[in-house]
Amino acid sequence: MSRFSFYLLVGLLMLIGVGLTAYRHISFDVPWVPGAQQKVWDIEAQVAFTATGGPVKASLALPENQKGYSVLTENTASSGFGLSYLDDLPGRRAEWSIREAAGSQLLYYTVTMLESDNATPAAIKRLPAPQEVSWERPYDTAAAQVIEQARTRSADSFTFARELIKQFDNQRQGENARLLLTQFQRPVLMLRLLNEAGVSARLVSGLSLEDGRRRQNVSSWLQVFAETPDSNQAVEIDSPEGENLNTDWVLINPETGKQGEPDNLLLWEGRGAPMLEVEGGVNSRVSFSMIRHNEPAAVAVRNKLANDELLNFSIHSLPLEEQALFKTILLIPIGALVVVLLRVLVGLKTSGTFMPVLIALAFIQTSLITGLIGFLLIVATGLVIRSYLSRLNLLLVARVSVVIITVIAIISIFSVLAYRFGLNAGLTITFFPMIILSWTVERMSILWEEEGPKEVLKQGGGSLLTAVLAYLAMNNPWVRHLTFNFLGLQLVLMAFILLLGNYTGYRLLELRRFKPLTED
Repeated sequence: MSRFSFYLLVGLLMLIGVGLTAYRHISFDVPWVPGAQQKVWDIEAQVAFTATGGPVKASLALPENQKGYSVLTENTASSGFGLSYLDDLPGRRAEWSIREAAGSQLLYYTVTMLESDNATPAAIKRLPAPQEVSWERPYDTAAAQVIEQARTRSADSFTFARELIKQFDNQRQGENARLLLTQFQRPVLMLRLLNEAGVSARLVSGLSLEDGRRRQNVSSWLQVFAETPDSNQAVEIDSPEGENLNTDWVLINPETGKQGEPDNLLLWEGRGAPMLEVEGGVNSRVSFSMIRHNEPAAVAVRNKLANDELLNFSIHSLPLEEQALFKTILLIPIGALVVVLLRVLVGLKTSGTFMPVLIALAFIQTSLITGLIGFLLIVATGLVIRSYLSRLNLLLVARVSVVIITVIAIISIFSVLAYRFGLNAGLTITFFPMIILSWTVERMSILWEEEGPKEVLKQGGGSLLTAVLAYLAMNNPWVRHLTFNFLGLQLVLMAFILLLGNYTGYRLLELRRFKPLTED
């Protein structure tokens, strides 16, 4: 009877999981494979500030249609505030207002952007005129010399901007550049110098789109326009539609001087206006969370994944910051399935039951090669230090605490060394779970003392192999897409694991015991 109940439970889990998965695909047009449909970005801007007790007015720049992206839907959440969308200002803005407010305030703006090669950029009907700039001594002399040097090495506005920025490169900085950097931030300084030289330019704010990012800030870019007959006057665009206007300007990174717009850059504020303005509040800031998912065009327009129907139970109903977090959490059952397969069917030994899954999660953040090198360096160094601690005859709690501090110190030292040698990938080593690594070092050290190095290599190698296989499974684009968009698959995975939990046969590695029989 107990067997019947078990298989009934497995069957129900399988049936419900497959049913929910099929329902979401049929009713909501969620695709089976990633990339087969249009890509959509959900971006949430969180405005935070402290109201001083009187009237409050907060104005946030809003994105517009641009090359590669078009606005589908947008909505806001702001308890007690009035809201207006202003289109008659330089660029689109959302303006919240309230008669009286005090204390911490949070305002939310969410926009759905569709990746589209046919998106029509908003027309720029008026180019920004170079602003008059005033300098104090001795900055005026330094600015003039920097501008003159860049002018002699350039042919037009674009090459002038690149040559100007090159003079502020860390390896090529002269005395004039170092002096100016002590007074101004680099993006603002570049704009002032361009205006001083009569070049039409402005600072715009761009958001780097990366799936699953949270609390992201915008970056400043220089939008430099082509030279005009009279650079001191704003230029009117004859065509109201703004045809071929994109050939008249380029984006330049004020930090590196690299010209061109990256593929994943969304111009959130592209008119040179302030990103956020707050009246009646202090300590204002704006941060962004974003997530990308694939939807058919019809579903993207109707925004069906965000409706409130009970059967449309999905992660998409959560705030974007939590969605980005769950996109990684939902991969853990895949790693658990890999561990169960390797331990139950293959008979592979690991240090800790699900430690390889956590290491695989770290590999997703660091990349596989960087993660493997970092893991081996940390564990090897930790074992050497742990062998010394064993001579001190410390209590277990104290010894493990020392190992934890040691692992943190090792990670810190490796990160600093990687940065000093220009290995930026080494900085991602901080994603490793430090407590798990500490217990891994402790267990392997004890195993070395009790069983010898052979058993350490066996369990350590098994753990590393399991982590790599789990990483390959969890980092697969199909797997990431299916686990995030079809929650019913979690029930299917549970059913498979329950079935594997009842396996009582031989493991593959145990079959070596029968090798003499085959020889006879």
